Amino acid sequence: MNLEMPELAGVHHLKLPVTNLDSSRSWYESRLGYKLVLEVGDGEKIAGLVMHHPHGGPELGLWLDPERALAAAGFDYFAFGAPNREALEALASRLTALGEIHPGVHPGAIGWVLPHVKDPDGHELRFQCGS
Repeated sequence: MNLEMPELAGVHHLKLPVTNLDSSRSWYESRLGYKLVLEVGDGEKIAGLVMHHPHGGPELGLWLDPERALAAAGFDYFAFGAPNREALEALASRLTALGEIHPGVHPGAIGWVLPHVKDPDGHELRFQCGS
């Protein structure tokens, strides 16, 4: 049997469980520049949000699921890409100015990394570039 490899095109979107949609939305807007695109719900209750980043970040879904949000806290299960070290340094400065605690930009296994940034639910976010 000769099966061809499937074509893939990067990460389509990220979906995070959160305990509070309003606080998570506010954090991702103010810290990272995400913009609300769509509220998802049943007409009475909003269950999730879809957000877009104007400068190339992956689409982001925030889904109201407090139990899973608590279980996922503290694990960096993905890394946001950055174009270069200068972009990471600018993000680190922005986060510091907004009161976020992080260890700063330093060499990673490949390129540069800004690790241990935590959103309101304790999701550990990592930002990385290849050079």
